[in-house]
Amino acid sequence: GDMQTAPVIGVALWILGEYCEESELMTEAFEEIVTSVGDPPFVAEEKEEEEDVPEPVAVTKNVVLDDGTYATQTTFSEVPKKEEKIVTVLRQILIDGDIFLGAVVTCCLTKMVLRIMALKGPTNASVKGMQTKALLTGCGVAKLAVAKSENQRGAFADSLERITFCCRLLLDPSSGPLKECFLTESKKSFNMYLEEKAKSEAPEDDGAATPKLQADDLINFRQLRRRGAAGAELDIYDGDDLSKAAGSSDANDLGSHLNHVYQLSGFADPVYAEALVTVHDYDIVLELLIINRTPNTLTNLTVELATMGDLKLVERPQTLTIGPLDQRTIKANIKVSSTETGHIFGTIVYENSSTAEKAYINLNDVHLDIMDYIHPHTCTDEAFRLMWAEFEWENKVAINTAMTDLSYFLNHVVKNTNMCCLTPTSALGGKSTFLAANLYAKSIFGEDALVNVSVEKKEDGDGKLSGYIRIRSKTQGIALSLGDRITAVQREGGPAAKTEDAEAP
Repeated sequence: GDMQTAPVIGVALWILGEYCEESELMTEAFEEIVTSVGDPPFVAEEKEEEEDVPEPVAVTKNVVLDDGTYATQTTFSEVPKKEEKIVTVLRQILIDGDIFLGAVVTCCLTKMVLRIMALKGPTNASVKGMQTKALLTGCGVAKLAVAKSENQRGAFADSLERITFCCRLLLDPSSGPLKECFLTESKKSFNMYLEEKAKSEAPEDDGAATPKLQADDLINFRQLRRRGAAGAELDIYDGDDLSKAAGSSDANDLGSHLNHVYQLSGFADPVYAEALVTVHDYDIVLELLIINRTPNTLTNLTVELATMGDLKLVERPQTLTIGPLDQRTIKANIKVSSTETGHIFGTIVYENSSTAEKAYINLNDVHLDIMDYIHPHTCTDEAFRLMWAEFEWENKVAINTAMTDLSYFLNHVVKNTNMCCLTPTSALGGKSTFLAANLYAKSIFGEDALVNVSVEKKEDGDGKLSGYIRIRSKTQGIALSLGDRITAVQREGGPAAKTEDAEAP
């Protein structure tokens, strides 16, 4: 009587079906469930045609009042009321069309019948009665599912299939392996769920972690350094110190430097230029290498830079004079205000000392990757759903890849987008042809990036992947930039990626 909602009743029925193991307890629970469910069919009772109900009869008589006067008094005879039938909450939910709860009821009764059959034997009269009642209940729910489907009110095909399985098991309970699987696998799955949940909620042991930066260490501010600072002094920036304090590695190998070197001009141009881009959280430092490839001295050489996006040029490069076949290194600072893919473009302007002519060289664009600002992060499922409902910017990317393995594709997207997969790995296993996962990341500016991956493996000869990747964020820049990144990385994997068929023996 206290439980009024289908999810709560479903959990209670599952507990009764799994943990009722004593004969008396199972019999009592079985009778209570059958009484609450009632007899099939599970349809609303039609109102009986109104019969001729006797109307109240008025009786009038004269009476003498206390003061001796006469008065007329009229009384009406009462009509007996019909008793109203009380419908239990469980039966009313089934009548309303909750096929899933009906499947839970059928499974619960089936488990009780199988267990009590093992204790008392299949020929026992009470066991036969329970077996018949469970079959009638299952058939009634199945008929209700078919009726709801015909009326296009939505019936769950998997629930109907499970009800059919329970009925077949009740009709032929001699199948030992099938019955054992039906009675034990549910507990094993529940135990695995509890273990995974305990692992995910276990606090991380950070006691042994050593501090990367001491509290009394000196902080150097880049804006206050002298103008002629050498390139080696980049290592004492406050941005680097904050990265070290956060646990980032301070080792910048040659490979990582080369990945951020951009060629700005061609080898045949009179002036060759390339830029090393160093991202320090909110700031970007451009270290420009300028080489004079002519035998003449170049005067008043200026690198004119411009930005597109939420980038602001803080410090413009100085004017230089470069001798024949000489080179110079100059620096420019750019301020970043939001997580968005930006572009830096510009022109080199110089004068030839021998001809006094002014020349221009257009530079290639420097494309700033959004991955430099996004880092993996975690959040609860409730917080993810709340942010997903609140964020207004969405970018929907269709899956177009040569990869054929679902898990490999998901790992490839997670690795190349700096995202964190919130869906537990235990829910992504198996041989299913469908995969759905939630990814989450946070930018250095505190902006949230939500990604939902829904991918399906087609069952045709090609076995290609299809589906969509949806991105949501508060700002348009993250949604568009992350969508472009995903579109690019999903095409990198070729058909040589591992497939599920390769795993089969």
